[in-house]
Amino acid sequence: MRAMVLDRPGQPLQLRDVEIPTPGPEEVLVRVRACGVCRTDLHVVDGDLPDATQPIIPGHEIVGEVVSGGERVARLTTGQAVGVPWLGHTCGTCHYCRHARENLCDAPEFTGYTRNGGYAEYTAAHQHFVFPLAGPPEPSAAPLLCAGLIGYRALRIAGPAEHLGLYGFGAAAHIVVQLARHQGRHIYAFTRAGDSAAQTFARGLGAAWAGASEETPPRPLDAAIIFAPVGDLVPAALRVVRKGGTVVCAGIHMSDIPSFPYRILWEERNIRSVANLTRQDGEEFLALAPQVPIETTIEEFPLNAANEALRRLRAGEISGAAVLVP
Repeated sequence: MRAMVLDRPGQPLQLRDVEIPTPGPEEVLVRVRACGVCRTDLHVVDGDLPDATQPIIPGHEIVGEVVSGGERVARLTTGQAVGVPWLGHTCGTCHYCRHARENLCDAPEFTGYTRNGGYAEYTAAHQHFVFPLAGPPEPSAAPLLCAGLIGYRALRIAGPAEHLGLYGFGAAAHIVVQLARHQGRHIYAFTRAGDSAAQTFARGLGAAWAGASEETPPRPLDAAIIFAPVGDLVPAALRVVRKGGTVVCAGIHMSDIPSFPYRILWEERNIRSVANLTRQDGEEFLALAPQVPIETTIEEFPLNAANEALRRLRAGEISGAAVLVP
């Protein structure tokens, strides 16, 4: 099969012919129909995340269909449409797994980071960490497998915020705004200064207001979710969140948070982070998405253009989500 392979962080991905993976006893072989290009992939490629398997095939927003399965696979069938997310496996025995917090597992595996992912024509995935899809594995479904899932978890952690700020209006935010509007919330979108295209995009999806990250929205916010990996946004968000409000950091990596005066944290404001996902998150969100319904905005790239897709994502030139289609 063809695959885009990262030999070492900081280097471009290489298009290679590699062996089609052989699924283990509890794994399925999935024919990849599309794989989203996520900001986490950038962190893997750039070496921001430590201890990545080398070499590695990135990609963890995978949709496809089951081709075959190992001898102990019972919950999936050949030809079934499935999604493969970031969380690839957990130990099932540590404190966190035993207390319904498998997203914090002490010995996890992550798709496209510690086990090969979806920048390829096929991938192998553990049967219990694969989500059956209600519809066909269309490219438009790929961003739901991470941008959607992490956005959903971040939205839950933000609590019942009627007035919600979203910092960084990319793949995750363009999904969250649709879900939040469906729930009757008012959305305030914050973008890079001068990014009028992203602000127009946000308003078109129902944001009540859109402006630069340095601006003050027209009213205090109940909560804010930060999707951009920029530590400077934490004190900026604290300054516009009301007393008792919450700032949620939704990325897996962020630049250092600068010092800030205690007065903007005081009055019981909270800073929370989101780590990975649980399978329950996936089941709940994928059942909810068609009810909204959530419509993703995507830009498709052929597999061999993965480096270009990553470059454009890094430069903020993607409106919505980039998706590789083998």
